[in-house]
Amino acid sequence: MKKQKLIAITGPSASGKTKLAIELAKELNGEIISVDSRQIYKELDIATAKPTIDEQEGITHHLLDIIDVTQEYTVADFTDDANKIIKEILSKDKVPILSGGTGLYFRVLLQDFDLPRVAPDKNIRLELEQKSSTDLYNMLLELDFELAKKIHPNNKVKIIRALEVIKTLGVPMSMAQKKKSSPFSTLWFGLNSADRDFIYNRINLRVDTMLSKGLIKEAENLFKKYGENKILLSTIGYQEFYPYFNGVKDIDSCIELLKQNTRRYAKRQISWFNANKDINWFDIKSVSLDNIQKLIIKICNEKF
Repeated sequence: MKKQKLIAITGPSASGKTKLAIELAKELNGEIISVDSRQIYKELDIATAKPTIDEQEGITHHLLDIIDVTQEYTVADFTDDANKIIKEILSKDKVPILSGGTGLYFRVLLQDFDLPRVAPDKNIRLELEQKSSTDLYNMLLELDFELAKKIHPNNKVKIIRALEVIKTLGVPMSMAQKKKSSPFSTLWFGLNSADRDFIYNRINLRVDTMLSKGLIKEAENLFKKYGENKILLSTIGYQEFYPYFNGVKDIDSCIELLKQNTRRYAKRQISWFNANKDINWFDIKSVSLDNIQKLIIKICNEKF
């Protein structure tokens, strides 16, 4: 059976993925599927760099603003939703273009990785949520060392989910994960730069732009509305401002922490995507984004 073709655009924060995806969609009669674990949430706009209606330039975007921050949304949910949307796009003889920076979403959907389907257990979660991130991470190290190496020690949401699966299945999550064959033929493109400082400078400038757009006010409104919500507390761009709103830190310290956390996240993204040998990488410092777009469009036109 001939595999259906997709385009996947990856790379670290602030590398230009959104703009590239839109230009490809224009040229190739495509629709865009966001592969971002935070852009799925309503109201999380500025900090997630969610494209506005104007920025979308008339191109259909999927999996933006689909759930509230009080709702549960798993990798399995994303995979189910994305597969359904891909089929709908292909049925219209259009090209699915997946764009974003959440590596796990890409891997489960398009590569050889399959997560065990375990429904959330409120009792287990309630028990785990009482513990600190440090205690939880130490538990994960003991129960599933291989998985723990792939999760940041401060990512409480992911750690709790991993422990929940382990406790439910009775085996390490890394043992329960299965291999699968992708049903798609994916053209992978990545935006990055060999000059890490170049990427970091772009990140710092993006944070400055977010601040000018009203990031602090957005964060304050969300905290007033939802309090210590676990999604907000685990989202870069919001979590850093809790100490400011609580009168513990000054605003400049929080902004600097935001830039630092975003740079660290970009470093983890790069490490994750570098493991995918199918990605065709383009250096955004050496080649302009306009020329990269032209090169990728040429490649896609030859393949589709």
